Amino acid sequence: MAFIADRLSRIKPSPTNAAQGKFLEMKAAGKDVIGLAAGEPDFPTPDHIKEAAIKAIHSNDTKYTAVPGTPVLRQAICAKMKRDHGLHYKPSQTVVTSGGKQIIFNAMLATLNPGDEVIIPAPYWVSYPEMVLFGDGTPVIVQCPESSGFKLRPEDLERAITPKTKWLILNSPSNPTGAAYTRADLRALCDVLLRHPQVHVLTDDMYEKLVYDDFVFATPAEVEPKLYDRTLTMNGVSKAYNMTGWRIGYAAGPQKLIDAMITVQSQSTSNASSISQAASVAALNGPTDFIPKNVAVFKQRRDLIVSMLNQAKGLKCPRPEGAFYVYPSCAGAIGKKTPDGKVIESDTDFVNYLLESEGLSVVQGSAFGQGPAFRISYATATDLLEEAGRRIQRACGALS
Repeated sequence: MAFIADRLSRIKPSPTNAAQGKFLEMKAAGKDVIGLAAGEPDFPTPDHIKEAAIKAIHSNDTKYTAVPGTPVLRQAICAKMKRDHGLHYKPSQTVVTSGGKQIIFNAMLATLNPGDEVIIPAPYWVSYPEMVLFGDGTPVIVQCPESSGFKLRPEDLERAITPKTKWLILNSPSNPTGAAYTRADLRALCDVLLRHPQVHVLTDDMYEKLVYDDFVFATPAEVEPKLYDRTLTMNGVSKAYNMTGWRIGYAAGPQKLIDAMITVQSQSTSNASSISQAASVAALNGPTDFIPKNVAVFKQRRDLIVSMLNQAKGLKCPRPEGAFYVYPSCAGAIGKKTPDGKVIESDTDFVNYLLESEGLSVVQGSAFGQGPAFRISYATATDLLEEAGRRIQRACGALS
């Protein structure tokens, strides 16, 4: 009798975490490495948020909270949804989790039965298909190439829906491509969904505040109110508020779904950290003047790395609308030889070549369901990013 559960044979460890782990190992060994694998802002958490956490500690606000979150944070989530999107939720329609990942995990475990299908546009965040598989569902991957802006087209959505489809997972702006859905893009997808009442939408809005060039963010339930009862809108404080390590995600949605997710959470992690919740109240309710300043820096970095990548031999890099990732194609490097005679046969080979020859850590596109490409996070110091661009140009130039 096997000791390890069969379900673990269906899922793989996170490739982005693996890439970051390898980078940290090499750095600890004293090697000259630059890490562009982790999706983490390099800016510090703002002081008013840190001070709220310190105040909570000194006030002995260090006990268990209600499983779905403190009343004050759930109220702040409702206020945020109304303020930003005109969406009205009661606090009981919200849930707070230990990071955004747990929202998706809880939702899949709470709703999927064996054979249920979940449509996932590719390129996708690495954890989406694995969470579906963990919940006994079937991921249905729909390719969204660069020619369609890395975005799901309504005709491809229509084709992918079957009587077994339970969810569509949408992520805008996207990890890994930075592509973002306009209101018109969402309108076209919503029109398809209205014809298929069995399909629910999980919209991952984690990067909503990080958009560029006058792009206006919208979310599905805001675009089509008739989808309100079929939409789980998830977000968190990690990316916009520079709070990755605080581990707070949240979501709002139909009462029955939220109740089911709370049941799952009650038997797994219970409540998120009371200190992190207090900090998150300050984040959602407090000043946000630092966000546009950070966005301006990210935009400069985006423009810098896109320009440098497009000057590298064999690479082609589109300019994303949001998040802090670029997703260049390395198709022009496939079939080439490295200086030591090794043939680059895949994007994994290319990524390994960058790490071995230039000490540069990035993530292969095949991990996100579409290649040959690779993901760079430009949420790092500008001088390091510029040096990374030079190293990529040098590595590409050395291929023959």
